[in-house]
Amino acid sequence: METRQQGFLDSEPLREADEDYVSEVDLNNSIMTEEEREEIHQELVKLEEEISTLKQVLASKEKQQADLRQKLGISPLSELRNNFSRSWHDMQTSTAFKKTSETLSTAGQKTSAAFTTLGSAITRKFGDMRNSPSFKSFEEKVESTVTTIKTKVGTSESRGSFEDVLSSAANASSQDTPTNTLTDGPDRPC
Repeated sequence: METRQQGFLDSEPLREADEDYVSEVDLNNSIMTEEEREEIHQELVKLEEEISTLKQVLASKEKQQADLRQKLGISPLSELRNNFSRSWHDMQTSTAFKKTSETLSTAGQKTSAAFTTLGSAITRKFGDMRNSPSFKSFEEKVESTVTTIKTKVGTSESRGSFEDVLSSAANASSQDTPTNTLTDGPDRPC
């Protein structure tokens, strides 16, 4: 059978005998003699004097430190800059920063790949659209209109205004349909 040592944090309830021991403790230390009180008081005074002396020594050392820093040209601003640089370096070399940086780099690469894929898909769709019959028909109408405008503007016989030429070209192209374009003209193939 094991014997177990009890500590202060054991959760066993107090027994009656433990309560008796607690009630016998005198927290006011009224049993202390006058001689013991005087000795403790002297020790307290001595300790307070030591603390005062140490504060004076510390103030002197801080003054000496400030003088040496001034001689070396170390200003509070340069100290702040050095501390910032050191902290920045420490942060960059930390594990958390490295993991975050790697994660963001991976995310950036994946985003770049997604945009590349999207761009390729859009380019392919524009190519498919350009090769579609609807776009070809539209392209032919535009080419026909441009040719008509060039023909009418280029001839010296019409001598009309630019607006007249545009409206006549628009009327001519609206009358032409992809099914009967150039089939009514004199150059009609047999």
